[in-house]
Amino acid sequence: MNEKNYIQKKIKMYYSKRILSPIVFLLAVMVLFVLFPIRSLLFPEEVDFTEISPAEYIEEHSHDPYITADFDNLYFTGYRETFMSQTIGYYYYTMTGDECVIILLTAQTCEDGVPTMEDVHLRARLMKEKATREDLLAALAGDLSWTSTGIENEISEVMLSEPDIDGVPAISFRAVVLLGIGFAVLSILFYAMWILFPILSPPIRRLSVYGRPGLILAEAEEELSTLPQLATEDIFITEHYFIETSDYGVAVVPISQIIWIYKYSTLHKFLWVHFAISYTLHISAGKHQYIRCPKNTKTDIDGIMDYLAEANHDILVGFSEENRRLANTRARWMKG
Repeated sequence: MNEKNYIQKKIKMYYSKRILSPIVFLLAVMVLFVLFPIRSLLFPEEVDFTEISPAEYIEEHSHDPYITADFDNLYFTGYRETFMSQTIGYYYYTMTGDECVIILLTAQTCEDGVPTMEDVHLRARLMKEKATREDLLAALAGDLSWTSTGIENEISEVMLSEPDIDGVPAISFRAVVLLGIGFAVLSILFYAMWILFPILSPPIRRLSVYGRPGLILAEAEEELSTLPQLATEDIFITEHYFIETSDYGVAVVPISQIIWIYKYSTLHKFLWVHFAISYTLHISAGKHQYIRCPKNTKTDIDGIMDYLAEANHDILVGFSEENRRLANTRARWMKG
């Protein structure tokens, strides 16, 4: 092989493919932000209901139903919302300007239904339709000896729900979205850095346990570009190094550090039809380095194992309980 910097080029190709997934994820999230009020859920708008009524606000900001607001006095209606015998929230009412508004509070906020609350700062969702609203108004009308029509005229058609923004489902959803976005952004930044500077990528940084990664990489690149001793489609063996450059990852391991090698077969089938067998090469090396090279042919794996065993007679070959025990013992000895 006469190609220079082959390992670094493969590292760039590997992370160029990996970077696509977080980019697609962020694009999908951006589409969801447009279609659904996710931005409003993550970053609710601060609203002053002395200047605008809940009905007017939701009419003007239909895509931003989640808000934060201050309320002076809230009074418990005596009613709760439950689901499967579990209390979801407690219904309170308050005045915002000339409107009476129903607010559903979490148990934590209202301390399981205290009679009155003053100076409360809430995060809530504005909603016109809620399944229990009609039942609540009917019950309140009976308590006040009013008609259902009469109480409908006195109470705003828009109610606020704190559990819809600070309940367990909403909190879990926000956490998943924010963690997903954060992970995707960090992944893109790291992948981009490793594409630009392959020497900083994990496959090369792992070589620091054996010496200076840059020098080891340079020596491996030089040996690979001049005359590899053995080569398959994505595995190469040079005078001093085992090198993998597959779609599953890139690895460089000094042959002198390899402790144990063995193969593991996988039978691939669709429904009840067996159609292929692939082989995975497992390598244990000093300093707790483990490499898996999946989906290879038996001929390639056998040739690699034979060559490595010949290149380093201390390598344990084949899977057995005895080899596993000896490999663990040697790994501890090499660590020491």
